[in-house]
Formats: sequence, C-alpha cells, structure tokens
Amino acid sequence: MNVKGHGLKEGPARLPVRIGLLAFLGISTFFLWAEHKAHILGALPWLLLLLCPVIHLFMHRGHGGHHGSGGAGPGSDDREFPGKGDVQ
Repeated sequence: MNVKGHGLKEGPARLPVRIGLLAFLGISTFFLWAEHKAHILGALPWLLLLLCPVIHLFMHRGHGGHHGSGGAGPGSDDREFPGKGDVQ
C-alpha cells in the first residue's frame, strides 16, 4: 500500500487552505460573540457555580485520598515523605 499517493497536498500548497480556515474561524467567532454576548455573560456565574463540584473532584483525584486515615485526628499524617526522618 502506497501511503504517499493518498492525494493530499503537503507543505506550502496547503498554506492558503490554512489561512482561509483561520480567517473563517476568526470571523465566525467575532460574529458569534457579538450576537450572543449577553447570553454568554448572563450564564457565566451559573457556569462557575456548576464548575465547583468538578474542581472538587479533580482536587481530590477521585476521592482516593480519603482512605487509610484510621480515624486519627487532624494533624496526623500517615503518608511517608522523602527525607522525613533522614536527619542524622
């Protein structure tokens, strides 16, 4: 199977296509923002509020950090840190 004969142009010949795509994306983004700015900014506080539980899950890495505490009080840490107790 000949991979190089796939029919797609490589290198500088694709530059006009990329420039056209970037121009289209830029113009469409401008008009979407101009027409829907009030809707987007109105929903922004609610989106930030809905994002809080997602951030909480990522900070706890899926709640894997709550196991193995053994009911010890605050301040007790059963994890081992490199260099802890290595003072001579």
